[in-house]
Amino acid sequence: MTSMTKQYSAAASQARNAVDKTADAWTEGARAVTGRLFGLPQVDLVPAVERYFDLVQRTVEINRRLAVRWAEAAGALSGAVREKAESAGDVVREKAEAAGDIAREQAENAERAAREQAAKAEQAEQELARQARQAEREQARQAHARARARYEGLTKAELSDLLAKRELPKTGNIDELVERLVEADSR
Repeated sequence: MTSMTKQYSAAASQARNAVDKTADAWTEGARAVTGRLFGLPQVDLVPAVERYFDLVQRTVEINRRLAVRWAEAAGALSGAVREKAESAGDVVREKAEAAGDIAREQAENAERAAREQAAKAEQAEQELARQARQAEREQARQAHARARARYEGLTKAELSDLLAKRELPKTGNIDELVERLVEADSR
């Protein structure tokens, strides 16, 4: 697993943990409000990764609407409507749990997408490395062809003289002599 894959996986796990904690906090908050009928806890949602901002933003909007409704209901409650408020509390608790389930599902989907994207990034990285190796081989072939070009057109006798000056063996056909000279040049 490359460091990029690890980073995507770590970021996705952090985002999922943040969403799980948020959903749990709202569920507990809904339970506390129905028991006491005052003030909902304030949740500070900070997205762990920018790419999950839309998911977190939707969760925050749902929670904000729920909190506003609860605040309005708590202000309007009196002794005569207490039973209805308890009934509404059950509904809110169910909605908070449902929102938590949706948020968890979204976090799992986002984590899965992050893993897939990390795998694609790793494949792209491997493809770039393969292309770089191919380009390197092509450059080596071109350099070798340029090195051979300076000896092309020389006779076997001329090639043998050049080899003798370098104290290299003079035996073989013209291609072997040229290769020997190119190899000596590259040292």
